Amino acid sequence: MKGIILAGGAGTRLYPLTKVLSKQLLPVYDKPMIYYPLSTLMLAGIRDILLISTPEDLPRFRDLLGDGGQFGTRISYAPQEKPEGLAQAFLIGEEFIAGEPCAMILGDNLFYGGWFSQNLKEAVENSAQGFATVFGYYVKDPRRFGVMELDGEHKVLSIEEKPEKPKSNYCVTGLYFYDGDAVKMAKQVRPSPRGELEITDMNRLYLQEGRLRAQVLGRGFAWMDAGTMNSLMEAATFVETVQSRQGVVISAPEEIAYYAGWISKKELLRAAGDCGNSPYGEHLKRVAEDRFIR
Repeated sequence: MKGIILAGGAGTRLYPLTKVLSKQLLPVYDKPMIYYPLSTLMLAGIRDILLISTPEDLPRFRDLLGDGGQFGTRISYAPQEKPEGLAQAFLIGEEFIAGEPCAMILGDNLFYGGWFSQNLKEAVENSAQGFATVFGYYVKDPRRFGVMELDGEHKVLSIEEKPEKPKSNYCVTGLYFYDGDAVKMAKQVRPSPRGELEITDMNRLYLQEGRLRAQVLGRGFAWMDAGTMNSLMEAATFVETVQSRQGVVISAPEEIAYYAGWISKKELLRAAGDCGNSPYGEHLKRVAEDRFIR
């Protein structure tokens, strides 16, 4: 299965922080924001990843992530010359996807909670069976998001983009799994009134064919879209709180790779050494020495 991280855009809601640096390279407590979506794809077992960003920012992502080998993955890069909607990612990544099932995650999304690995596993299985999967999260003001209407068994009945009168409080998060028809579906999407290829329209095509499923992220789960000043600070505070209280590190790609058997203990220790005396590097050393609470 292929994975796409869409990390484009100008990040104007975070000016002046993002005038010279991509939003997805800003820190969320102790690591770059991009580590969080990368870790989500890795938890789903995805090792072949395409990162899409602006031509100006791609060199910085390459400097940070390289070819992905240190994470046991393969990371390639593609430019998004002009942001024209989330569904555009599948057109940019058509050659990379090559007709395989694929997942896409937005570069500013953070997920954390119990059973998430099981949620991801089911989404991967859905893709293999010809279904798309979206992840729903309960929010107080759903009008700012794509919104899904669900029945009592969490079956998707409808999906709308930023509705004035939402049919539910379940928004669609920035994580999507598709079967091998993703590119074909994206090519059917027409620009919305704001001139973008909306991912909601792509999901609606799957719904019309009876091939859209939902994973509802329930109580005790945290989803954050760190695209504003407030949400960026909230995300950093959340990560700091969990890590300091539990003694774990959220979204450490090297740790995920090590436990998946994608990198060796020697490679993990090399990554820890590259982090110097930072708390992140010390955590990787503890992982290698098995002196931590999983």
